[in-house]
Order: sequence, then structure tokens, then C-alpha cells
Amino acid sequence: MSTDQRTIDLLLERLAVAGEPAAKKMFGEYGIYCDGVFIGVVCDDRFHLKPTKQGLAFGHDLELAPAYDGAKPSMVVPGERWDDRDWLGEIVRITVASLRKAKK
Repeated sequence: MSTDQRTIDLLLERLAVAGEPAAKKMFGEYGIYCDGVFIGVVCDDRFHLKPTKQGLAFGHDLELAPAYDGAKPSMVVPGERWDDRDWLGEIVRITVASLRKAKK
């Protein structure tokens, strides 16, 4: 099963609260970026956010699961959390900041 384009369009609309979102096709699914930082993937219409120490603390109630066979576990952000723009924006901003800091 692959991700529906409508799912990507909706997610990008919701992620705009956190910055400049983008999606790139990757192996039949999508890589998700915010402000040029790779933050996760969407596989089978499920948004998997890269885990960071700060992100895990903020999203402590999120399921950790691999996006595909052989992948490391990531934070699964369920569709109902996409509607909470304040929460979604905050966890994405935290993740972007953490990943930028780790890169330096």
C-alpha cells in the first residue's frame, strides 16, 4: 500500500504552522522536510517523525514503530494529532531544532 497524495497535501498544510514544509517522493513513499531539514517520512499514510531526545520528551505518548521493514523506530504521529496545530507545530519545531543542533 502506498500513501495517497491527499494525505501529503493535508500534512503539508498542517505542517505550515511550524515553518516551510516540503515532501519528496522516496521509494514510492515520501520524505518530509521542514525548513530544509529532513524530519521524517510518510509510509502507508502514516507520518513517522524522526525521534530526538527533546521530541520524545514532548511526544512521550506517541507510539514508536519502524516506518518500513528494516527501519529504525520513529515517532508515529496519528492523524487525529494533525488537527491540533499548536501541538503539531511545537513537536515539529522541537524536532527541527534538535536535528539542526545535532548536525553542527
